[in-house]
Amino acid sequence: MNQVEFFFTPKVVAVVGASRKPGKVGYELLKNLKELFKGNLYAINPEAREILGVPCYSTLLDIPEEVDVVVISVPAERVSEVAEEAGRKGVKGLIVISGGFKETGPEGAEREKKLVEIVKKYGMRLIGPNCVGVYVPKTGMNTLFLSKERQGYPAHGFIAFASQSGAFGSAVLDWAAMKGIGISKFVSYGNKADVDEVDVLLYLRDDEDTRVITLYVEGIEKGREFFKVLREVTKYKPVIVLKSGRTEAGARAASSHTGSLAGSDAIYDSIFKQSGAVRAYSMEELFDLAIGLATQPPAAGGRVAVLTVGGGSGVMATDALSELGLSVPRLSESTVGRLRKVLLPFASPYNPVDVTGSAVDEHLVEAIEILLTSDDKIDAVMWLPYYMVPGITPELNRKFLDRVRKVFRETGRVVPIVGVATGGSYTATYAKEAESMGIPMYISPERAARVIKALVDYGRWLVKVGFFKYHIEKFCRIFSSHSM
Repeated sequence: MNQVEFFFTPKVVAVVGASRKPGKVGYELLKNLKELFKGNLYAINPEAREILGVPCYSTLLDIPEEVDVVVISVPAERVSEVAEEAGRKGVKGLIVISGGFKETGPEGAEREKKLVEIVKKYGMRLIGPNCVGVYVPKTGMNTLFLSKERQGYPAHGFIAFASQSGAFGSAVLDWAAMKGIGISKFVSYGNKADVDEVDVLLYLRDDEDTRVITLYVEGIEKGREFFKVLREVTKYKPVIVLKSGRTEAGARAASSHTGSLAGSDAIYDSIFKQSGAVRAYSMEELFDLAIGLATQPPAAGGRVAVLTVGGGSGVMATDALSELGLSVPRLSESTVGRLRKVLLPFASPYNPVDVTGSAVDEHLVEAIEILLTSDDKIDAVMWLPYYMVPGITPELNRKFLDRVRKVFRETGRVVPIVGVATGGSYTATYAKEAESMGIPMYISPERAARVIKALVDYGRWLVKVGFFKYHIEKFCRIFSSHSM
């Protein structure tokens, strides 16, 4: 078992600081675990025999079975005492929700140092302190203390999210739930007195449920080790990093938040580029990139075909791609000739390929096959279907994906396809359907272009380290199984 896996898949969990008062952290935390957790759950409260139907004991030592993880929500000055008791009980790991450690100054730093000494003394692992811990839809492990009435909890998915900030992490979970984005694993490690980005990356690299790893970081203490591990992990899975504290003022804020040293942003930028990580600059972009990298193969190069129902959108897509340094090349005469045979006479068979608002499903379906099998060696496709035009039917997504699968299967050459669905509720319905079938859809060409750029950058990195074929083969297995 990985050194931190038991935090995500425990069989027995105990909550120290469990409360009988609704609204208290110890109550809401226990309530969330009670509702979701699939293992055995215990509460520690000397003044109660049970809370919410969960059996209570006075101390951890009284629990009648081995405990994997103890979640601690007591005042900071009592945490070390609880940790000592957990060590004597043989507990594997602690999740310390409590704040009041190095983020508060010298006294808190000394308190944190003592906690780490106890953890090491007993061979335990520690997430936190000053964190919200973990959330795993599949196992029901949920140490957040935010009620379901106020906090959304996403369903199971293929994107892992690790955050130094508990508040930001909770907001991301809430947003992901609202957007219908699934999460494989979530962890907030706060002050990272023990478990940090390095531990989490190594665990998620081997996690079968995770296709993409996303990180929110404020500062990295183990710079060399982090760089080495990041460079290794990106060979197997894409890693997307949202790094805050980019400015001098932001770096000061990060230091006061979790006691982190934010460091030079230029150095971090260089580390990310040299290790194959993809950098995001906002929460929205973080998940735009994550969805694209989770559902599409890496691109072998930067030649992009634009297949659109609207000429104006094709121009905007071309601008967006070109501004990112990608190529929207004019298609060869042989490809243009093939397109002319299947498109309307007034359609544009160049690049962008504009099938016009008079198109029917078959125009888009035939055009994608020609683009994917042309001698132009297109590396990626941006697809702008415009579901609201009269000739497009509710069957378009199925027809389009069936043809794409057929071409991939027959030629063995796969390229990423990223969609744009600009419109209202009707469009949104079919965009969501396309995503459920495996093609990510974005509301604007600009957002889709940034995703394609990430697929190109990651593909180039994989070519450089010799792992491009590995990812193409992995994608083909997933795509053919329809488990997108």
